[in-house]
Amino acid sequence: MIHRLAGHYQTIIPNLFRRVSIGYRRERIDTPDGDFLDLDWLDHPASRKLVILSHGLEGDSSRVYVASAAHYFARHGWQVLAWNCRSCSGEMNRTRKLYSHGQSEDLEAVVDHAIAQNLYDRIVLVGYSMGGNLTLKYLGTMGTNRPAQVTHGVAFSAPCFIEHSVDSLERRDNWVYKRKFYQSLAAKISAKEAQFPGTVDLTQLDKVKVWRDFDLAFSAPIGGYRDLDEFYGYLSSGNYVADTTAPVLIVNAQNDPIVPEACTPVALGKQHPLITVEQPRRGGHVGFALRGKDWNRMDERALAFVNAG
Repeated sequence: MIHRLAGHYQTIIPNLFRRVSIGYRRERIDTPDGDFLDLDWLDHPASRKLVILSHGLEGDSSRVYVASAAHYFARHGWQVLAWNCRSCSGEMNRTRKLYSHGQSEDLEAVVDHAIAQNLYDRIVLVGYSMGGNLTLKYLGTMGTNRPAQVTHGVAFSAPCFIEHSVDSLERRDNWVYKRKFYQSLAAKISAKEAQFPGTVDLTQLDKVKVWRDFDLAFSAPIGGYRDLDEFYGYLSSGNYVADTTAPVLIVNAQNDPIVPEACTPVALGKQHPLITVEQPRRGGHVGFALRGKDWNRMDERALAFVNAG
């Protein structure tokens, strides 16, 4: 119980009470399927090194863990690009499809856009929670087609096997996270139904008891998937990351209340030469605070890993 309480404390406190102000420059790009993505830049004109930051579920580029990393990498001479998933930048996206833990094709569009500017000799990817999963899936699905400029991937609090994270939301002590996600996503589902009538049956919202009900009634159909097995298989970066051709770091805390140990590809990390898995005892879910510092352990570890070569 104490271990779980510490996990909640280390998750909530750093993200609720810490404030990081940041002055991004926004750019909007179009996706191949006719949608758009909003990209937020922290410019460092003299740098030819770029870090691309990917946020978590129902997050955005302003979240404290993203803004903290943006400041930290910029301070160490990096150009920063923090992108926002579809519907997460303050405006509903254009297409019927929302976003998901597995939609790494949008991260691919962001990477390709950055490369097309011909300004960067090196690009590294750092993601948090859902964004970590997207980072790992991107590198796995790209495999030998990975752009040469993309040299490293880092994922913190990543639910590599999403079904285990989904089921962890049903723990009694996780009700606050489940409620927060449900309220936010239910509002987006309702907005999407208004935008594209007949997409889903909103009466099913009242019948949701567990998160699998929500995914079966809404998330999977909106994404075009037949059932939960197909949907969760598509979402889970653990099914793809073994094909990475770039070094990868996965850091999941042992006391993470949302990402249980079953989400972490521990065995793969022991046998794969390019995959490093770390499971620190403390940190919570994208918390990893450092007392008396204006950055966190994630910032330190990510920069150290990508600089190690």
